[in-house]
Amino acid sequence: MGKSNVVGISGREESVDPLTELLRRGARELIHQAVEAELSEFMDTVGGRKLEDGRAAVVRNGYQPERAIQTGVGPITVKVPKVRAKDGHPVTFRSALVPPYVRKTRSLEAALPWLYLKGVSTGEMESALEILVGPEAKGLSASTVARLKRQWAQEYDAWRQCRLDRDRWVYLWADGIYSGLRAEDAKLCALVVIGVNDRGEKRFLAIEDGVRESTQSWREVLLDLKARGLNAPSLAIGDGAMGFWAALEEVYGETRQQRCWMHKTGNVLYCVPKSVQSKMKTALHDIWQAETKEDAETAFDRFEKRFEAKYPKAVQCLQKDREELLAFYDFPAQHWQSLRTTNPIESTFGTIRHRTKRTKGCLSRDGMLQMMFKLGECAQKNWRRQRGFHYLGKVITGVKFRDGIEVDTDNQDVA
Repeated sequence: MGKSNVVGISGREESVDPLTELLRRGARELIHQAVEAELSEFMDTVGGRKLEDGRAAVVRNGYQPERAIQTGVGPITVKVPKVRAKDGHPVTFRSALVPPYVRKTRSLEAALPWLYLKGVSTGEMESALEILVGPEAKGLSASTVARLKRQWAQEYDAWRQCRLDRDRWVYLWADGIYSGLRAEDAKLCALVVIGVNDRGEKRFLAIEDGVRESTQSWREVLLDLKARGLNAPSLAIGDGAMGFWAALEEVYGETRQQRCWMHKTGNVLYCVPKSVQSKMKTALHDIWQAETKEDAETAFDRFEKRFEAKYPKAVQCLQKDREELLAFYDFPAQHWQSLRTTNPIESTFGTIRHRTKRTKGCLSRDGMLQMMFKLGECAQKNWRRQRGFHYLGKVITGVKFRDGIEVDTDNQDVA
């Protein structure tokens, strides 16, 4: 039997991993939006009923008591809207998605990974919702599905146009996410940017279609962010993709650059046999975990001397970004853990790389971007404020730091 790329998500009562929690949040929002779309269609069908004074005879009337539905990713609370007729002719709204008295759905476990992998399009959503609740979903019309799809698209489009000049942005994380899915004749690549403002709040700033992380694609993303009011960040964090850095130098030339140590470690180890990788990884760890930049430079020199003769490609891979790999030492030590990698993006979207490689069929680019936006929106709500956020204002105003410690104008360490 072939190995499935859909990871089972049942039997997780003892521990809830971040992906399961993300799926749980996504399920709650999906059900809420789908039920609201059902209600909107229902209200359209009774919209012709009017009172003598011309007012609507059927109106919304709050919600039924909240109840929990047991799913493959744990319990999910749902609220079904109620309606009231003012003309003396009772009417009841019944959701096909969440029928009365339903307390458990056995098929959500199959539906959520499917949605996660396939994205959202009109035809796919209809099939997914049928998987979600089984035969009861047959009452969902194409127009209800289309309404839900339009809502997601509208939310994504509105988010892409929101102004960014209400905040001062200090750091940016950028990465290209290759989904493994194919649209037309090309793999999907989403260009993702996360920013943190001077209050320590992390936000997605861009999730855009790209072409192999090319300079032109990244240039368009950054120019759009600039047009929406994004100030020049103090530091940008990304992998070694040259397209982003070339575009950054054009659009935000004053922004300093930090290469992602997670990506760099992977690239360096790729150049050597597996038998060497463990000790080489330890040597790399000694560089970026050093307490001072001087100690990091010493560890860097030691790495070169130790491995250059036998593994010149690995050493060259490390050497070419030496300055950019050590930039974080000039920023507050409280921020180092966040600045050394693109983990904020990886933790949200990294699973997309692995879960879509073997997916068959063709996904629309817009559908994939909208799905990533919704996943990101859910993840963003659960993010903690940047550690050491009270230092962010100092960074953006130009206060100098050496080895993570603030220095005064005479370059003396400040306690």
